[in-house]
Amino acid sequence: MSFRFLPEDPFSPVRMPTGQSVLIDPSTRTTRSCIEVIEGVARVYCPCEETEGMTIAFLQAGDQVITDRLCSEGVCVEALTPLIFRSDSEVNEAEAFDAVNEWTLQLLRIRHLGNAEQRLQALIALLVNRLGRRCGDWCQLPFRLTHERIGELIGSTRVTSTRLISRLKSADLINVPAGEPILKVAPILIETSTLAA
Repeated sequence: MSFRFLPEDPFSPVRMPTGQSVLIDPSTRTTRSCIEVIEGVARVYCPCEETEGMTIAFLQAGDQVITDRLCSEGVCVEALTPLIFRSDSEVNEAEAFDAVNEWTLQLLRIRHLGNAEQRLQALIALLVNRLGRRCGDWCQLPFRLTHERIGELIGSTRVTSTRLISRLKSADLINVPAGEPILKVAPILIETSTLAA
C-alpha cells in the first residue's frame, strides 16, 4: 500500500491526481476538525495491515470526514478522480450527516446479500445512485474500480469479480469504454437491484 502523509499543518486546498492516496493521522489534527471534499470522488480506506486496505466510504463534493472519529491508525483518502479537498474545514453541525457512517452501513448491507452476483449488482447500483449520473441510454460512473477492489467490496475473490463483470458485459448491462476512465451501466441493472433505493 502506497500513500503520502498529509502535512501536520493543514493547508488548503489539497490537490491530488487520480490514483494517489494520503494518510490522515487523527493524532495530528485538532479536535472537531475535518476534511471536506471540494471536487472529485475519493475512496476512504483503513491503512491497517489487518484490514488490508478495507474500503469504508466513498466521498464526493460537499462530504466531510471528521478526523477525531477515526481509528488510531487514521485513514487513507485515495483520489478516484482528480481530487481537491480542504484539510482544515470546520465540522458542519447543521448538516448532521456522517458520510463515512452512512457508506459503511450501505457497504455492510451489500456484504450480507445472498450471493456474489446480487452483491455486485447492489454495489454498482449504490455507486451509480450516489456518485454517478444518467447520460442518455446509460448511467455513468466517473471512475472505475479494479476487479480486486470490487472483490473486496462484495466479499469475493478477484477471479469471481472478473467472471461476474464479464457476464454483465456480455449481457450489455455494463460497458467499459476503451481509453476513458468511466464505467457505463444500463439503467435496468440499477432498477432491478435487491437494494434499489
